[in-house]
Amino acid sequence: MSTNEPDQAVATEADEETAPVPRFAYSILAVIMAIFCLSSVVLNTTVIWVTIRHRQLRQPINYALVNLAVADLGVTVSGGLLTAITNSMGYFSLGRAGCVIEGFSVAFFGIVALCTVAVIAVDRFVIVCKPLGIVHFHPKHAVMGVAFAWIWSLIWNIPPLFGWGSYQLEGVKTSCAPDWKNPDPLNMSYIMCYFCLCFAIPFIIIMFSYLTLLWTLRKESALLYRSKAEAKVARMVIVMILAFLICWLPYAAFSLAVVFNSQFYIHPLVATVPMYLAKTSTVYNPIIYIFMNTQVRGFSFLPRHCTYFSSIKTGSLPRCQYETR
Repeated sequence: MSTNEPDQAVATEADEETAPVPRFAYSILAVIMAIFCLSSVVLNTTVIWVTIRHRQLRQPINYALVNLAVADLGVTVSGGLLTAITNSMGYFSLGRAGCVIEGFSVAFFGIVALCTVAVIAVDRFVIVCKPLGIVHFHPKHAVMGVAFAWIWSLIWNIPPLFGWGSYQLEGVKTSCAPDWKNPDPLNMSYIMCYFCLCFAIPFIIIMFSYLTLLWTLRKESALLYRSKAEAKVARMVIVMILAFLICWLPYAAFSLAVVFNSQFYIHPLVATVPMYLAKTSTVYNPIIYIFMNTQVRGFSFLPRHCTYFSSIKTGSLPRCQYETR
C-alpha cells in the first residue's frame, strides 16, 4: 500500500460491496472487540483505582504495574473501542485524519505497554536471579523505567506523522497501524528500525528475563527444597511466558513476513487474528500481573481463593520468595 495513494488509505461506505469479508463477519468482530474492551476497562480501571486508594500498594514495582494498566486503557480506548465501532459499521468511517490518529495512538500506547512489561521482567530478573548482587527496586528506578517507556514509544511513533513511514488500514480495513507493506525504501527503513527497536529488543529482554528466572527457580528448588509456594511462582512465570508468546508472537511473525515480502498474501480475516491476539494483552496483563498478586487482591473486590497462587503471601510477583522486607 503506497503512501502516495491516500485514496486507498481509508474505506468509505460505498466500499462495502467490495469489502474483504462478508458483512456478518464485521458484526462478529465488533462483538468480539466490544467484549475485549469491556473486560479491559473493568480490569485496568480496578487496578488503578485500588492502587491509588490504598497507600500500602504504592510500592515501586506497582508504579510499573499501574503504568501498564494506564497504557492498556489507552490501547483499549483509542484502538479497541474505535475498532468495535468501525466493525459494527462495516468500514472505516473516520477519514484519513482519523486513521492517522488511531494508528498513532494504538501504536504509541501499545509500545508503552510492551516496554513496561520489559521493565517488569528486568526487575524480576534482577531481584530473583541477583546478577548484580542484592538489589532493591526503589521509587527512582520505577520512575526511570516508566519514563523511558513513554519517551521511547513517543520517539519511534512520531516519525510517520512527519513523513518517515505512515499509518494505513490493516486487516479487514477497519483499523489502522504502521504501514508494514509499502516497499518504498524510506518506509522500509522506518519499519525495520521500528520492528527491531520497539518489538524485537523488548521481546528478547522479556524472554531472556523470564526464562532465566524460571531456570533459577527450578535450580534452587532442585538443590535446596521444593516448596509449594516456589512451585506456584514457577507456574506463574510459565503462564506469563505462554500468554506473552500467544498474544505477541503471531503479530510479530506476520509483520516480519510482510516486511520481507511485500507481495505476501494472507486472507484479510486471517490477518486480523494476530492483531486481535495482540490487543487481548490489555485483558491478560491485569489478570496475570495484578490479580495473581495476592497483595493487590487483598485490597480489591476479588475473592482471595480465585486463583491457586493465593498461598504466595508477600507481594509483587516472584519477588516475594526471595526478598527480605
